[in-house]
Parts: sequence; C-alpha cells; structure tokens
Amino acid sequence: MECVFGLVGNGFAILAADTSAVHSILVHKSNEDKIMILDSHKLVAASGEPGDRVQFTEYIQKNVALYQFRNGIPLTTAATANFTRGELATALRKNPYAVNILLAGYDKETGPSLYYIDYIATLHKVDKGAFGYGSYFSLSMMDRHYHSGMSLEEAVDLVDKCIMEIRSRLVVAPPNFVIKIVDKDGAREYAWRQSVKDGPVVSE
Repeated sequence: MECVFGLVGNGFAILAADTSAVHSILVHKSNEDKIMILDSHKLVAASGEPGDRVQFTEYIQKNVALYQFRNGIPLTTAATANFTRGELATALRKNPYAVNILLAGYDKETGPSLYYIDYIATLHKVDKGAFGYGSYFSLSMMDRHYHSGMSLEEAVDLVDKCIMEIRSRLVVAPPNFVIKIVDKDGAREYAWRQSVKDGPVVSE
C-alpha cells in the first residue's frame, strides 16, 4: 500500500513517501526511506517492487554521478528525467522495472521542477503528482488545496493534510512518512511523520 506524492512550491519542490517495507500481509520494517538524494539538488521518490526500486534508483544515482565526474558539470533536472525515462524505455523491451518515480530538482536557471515517470516510461513535467494507493486521496487533496507559488509552510501543511487523509481513509494505511525538500540550498530531509516506531530486537 505504497504512497508517494510531491508538489512544486515557490522556489522549492517537496516529496513525501511512506516508509513501510511490506510483503504480502507482513510488515518487515516501518522506517524504509523511499526518497533518494540523487545529487546536491535532486531527489527521486520511487514506488514499486522493492528490488526494482532499490536497484533502479541506485543505478540512476550512480550514472548521474558518473556524468558529473566525466564532464565536470551536473545534469539538469530535465536531463536527468529524460535519462531516467530512456533507461526505463530500454528496459521495457528487455527486462522491465516495476518502478514509478517522482523526480524533483532545483536548477539555477529554471528553478524547482517535478517530473512524473511511470513504469512504462511515461514522462511528464507536473506541478503535483502521486503514485500508489495513497494517490487516490493525496491527488484529490492537492486538487482542492494546491495553488501555484505556495510557501514552504503552506506546502508542508498540505502534505500533512494528505498524510492524515491517507491514514484515516485507506484501510491498510502506512503509519510513517518521510518528507524531503529541494531548493536553492540543496536537497535534504525535512521531517518524519511517525505514528509507529520499530522496537528493539528482544533476545531470549
């Protein structure tokens, strides 16, 4: 029951994702960070099969770093999104990745941006987006409350509204969420919204 969503505000982009690692009816952990920091000014939030999600996002992260190492300049957010889309499209004809991605970044020339990339290599630049069962609620909340030029406080408040809606409406809602932002100062973790914490392992 994964929930990944994000939006673009005034000078920043914000991403939120649940932190549950589940298989079938079992919850393995509740602090799995599904938002990767690609580089200093890019974030990628991914949902999908756990193996595909981890392997593909790490593959993109290392290739973005390799490009910067070889050329001395980082890829723009748009270039990174198109590279990611191309790799998904190539894999689609060979060994598809079951992974959906929200890519957020900040560029000096163009400011913040958010890209929606799904498992069949559809790419769209969006102001707000979501994946997973939580998207049914978070998209409707963002349609109602989102407006261009939101301040950070307004955006975080909207993210919290989405989280509360998911927790109250989804029958098997994930308890914990992580929130990260990217702006002119870089990509960083903003906050966790936790209602369940992993307890210590009890030895016999």
